[in-house]
Amino acid sequence: MTDAAIISKAQSWLNSKLDAQSKAEIQTLLDSDDPTELIDSFYRDLEFGTGGLRGVMGIGSNRINVYTIGMATQGLANYLKNNFPSEEIRVAITHDSRINNTLFAETTANVLTANGIGVRYFRDMRPTPMLSFAIRHYGCKSGVMVTASHNPKEYNGYKVYWDDGGQVVAPHDKNIITEVLKIKSIDDVNWDKNDQLIEYIEEDFDLIYLNEVKKLSLSPQNNIVEKDMTIVFSPIHGASGKMVPAALKVFGFENIHVVKEQIEPDGTFPTVKYPNPEEAEALNLSIQLAREVKAELVLACDPDGDRYAAVIPNEKGDFELLNGNQTGAIIIYYLLNLYREQGRLTGKQFTVSTIVTTDLLGVISRDFDVDYYDVLTGFKNIASVILANEGEKEFIAGGEESYGFLIGDFVRDKDGVSACAMVAEIVAYYRQKGMSLIDVLSEIYVKYGFYKESLISITKKGKDGAEQIQELMKGFRTNKPTSINGLKVAKIVDVQESKIYDMKAGKERPLDLEKSNVIQFFLEDGSKISARPSGTEPKIKYYISVNEKLPNREAYRATEASLDKKIESLKQFFG
Repeated sequence: MTDAAIISKAQSWLNSKLDAQSKAEIQTLLDSDDPTELIDSFYRDLEFGTGGLRGVMGIGSNRINVYTIGMATQGLANYLKNNFPSEEIRVAITHDSRINNTLFAETTANVLTANGIGVRYFRDMRPTPMLSFAIRHYGCKSGVMVTASHNPKEYNGYKVYWDDGGQVVAPHDKNIITEVLKIKSIDDVNWDKNDQLIEYIEEDFDLIYLNEVKKLSLSPQNNIVEKDMTIVFSPIHGASGKMVPAALKVFGFENIHVVKEQIEPDGTFPTVKYPNPEEAEALNLSIQLAREVKAELVLACDPDGDRYAAVIPNEKGDFELLNGNQTGAIIIYYLLNLYREQGRLTGKQFTVSTIVTTDLLGVISRDFDVDYYDVLTGFKNIASVILANEGEKEFIAGGEESYGFLIGDFVRDKDGVSACAMVAEIVAYYRQKGMSLIDVLSEIYVKYGFYKESLISITKKGKDGAEQIQELMKGFRTNKPTSINGLKVAKIVDVQESKIYDMKAGKERPLDLEKSNVIQFFLEDGSKISARPSGTEPKIKYYISVNEKLPNREAYRATEASLDKKIESLKQFFG
């Protein structure tokens, strides 16, 4: 978009029915000698990515504010009315602890009711998985979770769900975007709310959800034996502070210590740099408390409670953060072993993961003769597989490398609440066998190979940054590397072009997977690097996976060190 077009767009906002403060902010941007902020605020409209609508808060078409929320919601309302012309439409809504979340959730509810759509509104903030469950429980046609997940405090947004409880996928995602694009002005939004169309979801719904969580337990008697196992938990100032301790208790655990400095919901996230359990820094206070109480397990969730992290004491007495691939492998391995022991494997079960998650989940699943599905990044794609197999096969579990996991299918998105409870059960189960989770990982790696993964995430800010990332991906396609870090590239999978390139044979064949801007490099030593731009911010991610045979459990740390060196050399190549 040219500078003149950006100024014109800003002027159109200025001349619409905005509040006085927003008009003053736009005028300040127009009057500024530095056009950078004006350009970033108006050069595009926010788009739906893998996480839905998400962006930095502020005024402008490329910012999260009541007007972009309202315009997106008007588009959603129009699509719902077109899609369900003769049916009663209800939408479930909740939010986490972020700045302006109540305002944005209420804005969403107001626009929906103004369009004659009923709303099931949570009285208080609740985690994302409870929103997903509420959609199905109350027979809603859609749902909105106001959140920016684990992004920095400047961000907000919302995730849109469909009637199956999963985030919107094709064709609904694209159709909603089409309807949103038809909203050319803030004045096209119906702001005349109807409070009579709002029904509140009260605290008694917590018990309904927790009853479903409790059913997931596979060794409840063992949990009772280990009820005094010391567990530390932190919601990192988010929406899971009530529900995770409650889930642990329904599983049978009683000795739970919540990090007091992080228990209160607070969108400024005062004790952490980023409210992301993937970041070790966010867990410092949790580990400090764990040392004081001699915890067997540390658990934490991100602000909207869909992602979780687990920290465990290792053989040296230090606390070690497991990554999402490791905890995912442990959960799958435990569930499939218990299913087999209990005679529940019938050949009609399946697991799901994404193409950037460890291949180990598929290796384990196939060893148990359980069907395994590999899908595009985004939990909405996992939910789609669950829906497609509904009534035919049982979904056991699935997840992705970014600390998102789901056990059972009553929720159709990542569920950090139930995942925390299940990890606690697994620790308790193996404690009875005299094993730690490091021992369990060693057992898995000896049997299936030692898989180690890491992630490089490079942010490029603003319009220029987004263009740089697109040029980078274009370069990978036009000048395909034949070697990376001294290792020959054996195969390239280009999901965008739907092609698999056999570099050794010089041949190509079609790829049967929905198009997405992802390219994967498979090296001759079994290493895999996946490059993917973020769908919600100007960022490119490199997912690195290496593997090696583990001869015995005693060789765990030495082999890990070898794999870490390989990962670091690959990081230097791409970073």
